[in-house]
Amino acid sequence: MTMKKTTWKSLSMMAVLILSGCASTPKSTPVTIFSEGLRYCESTYPYDGGILIANFGSSELDPLNTEGKGYIVRYKEGASEVLIPADGNLSGPRGMYLRDGHLFICDVNKIVAYDLENRDAAPQVIALPEGEAFVNDLAADGNTLYASVTNTGHIFRLDISDPAQAGAPELWLEIPGPNGLVIRDGAMYVASYSPDGVAKSEHVIYRIGDLQNPVAEPFVTVPGQYDGIAFSADGKWLYVTNWAPAGVSRINVETRAIEPVDLALEQPFIGPADMTVADGKIYVPDLPNSRVVIFEE
Repeated sequence: MTMKKTTWKSLSMMAVLILSGCASTPKSTPVTIFSEGLRYCESTYPYDGGILIANFGSSELDPLNTEGKGYIVRYKEGASEVLIPADGNLSGPRGMYLRDGHLFICDVNKIVAYDLENRDAAPQVIALPEGEAFVNDLAADGNTLYASVTNTGHIFRLDISDPAQAGAPELWLEIPGPNGLVIRDGAMYVASYSPDGVAKSEHVIYRIGDLQNPVAEPFVTVPGQYDGIAFSADGKWLYVTNWAPAGVSRINVETRAIEPVDLALEQPFIGPADMTVADGKIYVPDLPNSRVVIFEE
């Protein structure tokens, strides 16, 4: 009788320990991988129930190439098509922004804007000052479009009240290695990336609370090689991509705590770049792997 009670008690304790262990093991988030027709994809942008994907199309991975082979792919529900073919105007297309049918695209030392309702027309080419090579991302507040330039630490602004005739870029703010940009509730958040590939103490996530009187303040002080940045649909989380270590993290906007997003990837990220959150899904381009990783929020 004593042996039976002891055995049953031991088995019960083992069961509790096993169940506790199972409960504490986090499950990786399942992913979908899209890669067909992509060649060094750096950026994604929400479009017509799907996304746009910016591709270098270059022979080698070089974000400052001048080959003119860049193109834009439209992806929706597993199907894709080339929306803007390589026409010599794009070489290293990155961040995008759409206003009234005009698609603004960051490129090497310039912003290129296509009229999607008249794609046969020559695009606007908005040159930035000499040396402003690594034009990286775009975000808008009202009629003002902001553009980050990573290699110089500059953020420019330009008037897009008439998107068919955008204004000249003017220097707005200096931040170490500005990469991804996002604006929500009148505040801008900036992902910082070191141009030399070595994250330093200043390469963090910044917040500019007043766009009329801009002052950049660290929002998250953990250094990284931050690239893409996007809010969750409910605004409670700020998603960021990081090249070192390569992966996706999310920041609790209220507490500013940062935590990794565990994804069920057979092949790990190498260079997760300019992400998009749209319709409950997150789209992360993995630039060196020429693929987009898709998962649910």
